[in-house]
Amino acid sequence: MLKKKYTLLIDSKRCINCKACIVACRAENNVPLGHSRLWINEEHRGEWPKISSNFEPEQCHHCESPSCVRVCPTGASYKRPDGVVLINAKECVGCRYCIVACPYNARFAREDLGIPEKCTYCAHRLEHGEPPACVETCPTKVRIFGDANDPNSLVAEMLNTRQYRVHKPETGNGPRIFYLR
Repeated sequence: MLKKKYTLLIDSKRCINCKACIVACRAENNVPLGHSRLWINEEHRGEWPKISSNFEPEQCHHCESPSCVRVCPTGASYKRPDGVVLINAKECVGCRYCIVACPYNARFAREDLGIPEKCTYCAHRLEHGEPPACVETCPTKVRIFGDANDPNSLVAEMLNTRQYRVHKPETGNGPRIFYLR
C-alpha cells in the first residue's frame, strides 16, 4: 500500500475572494496580524463597463523537492513522508535562508518568535483526520484536499480526469498545488 501523499487542488474559477480561507487560517493557527500563511492574487482585465476579475488562492506548495528544505543548515525545515513541509521551531536558528529560497514567497518571519512561519496544511488537524481549516471553511469549495495516492479519493480522480497547471515548474521544486483549468 502506498503512503499518503497530501495534495491540494485549487479551482480558481470558484473563488469569490471572500477571504474566508485566510480568516480561518489565522484563527486556527494564531497567525499574527499583518502576516498571512495564505493570500489571494487578483487579476482584473478589461475596461469599464466590461471588466472581469480572477482570483487565485496562493500559499506554500508543499513541494516534492523543496528548496526551503535544501538550504536549511540545521534541518529545521523538513518534509514529512506524507508530503507536508514543516518547520521544527526547536531546531530553527532564524537564519531566514528558507524564506529567501522559496520561489512562492510562502514564508514570513515571525519576529516575536524569531523563526519563519508558513502553511502547514494544519498538520495538527490532519493527525485527527480533519482537513485544513482553509479547505473546511471555503463556502464555494475552491480547495480540494486529499491523498493523491488513494485511487478512491476525489483528489486522485480529479488529477486523472481534469487538466491542471502548477506555478513555477521551472524551479525544479515540484510544486504539489495543482490549479484546475
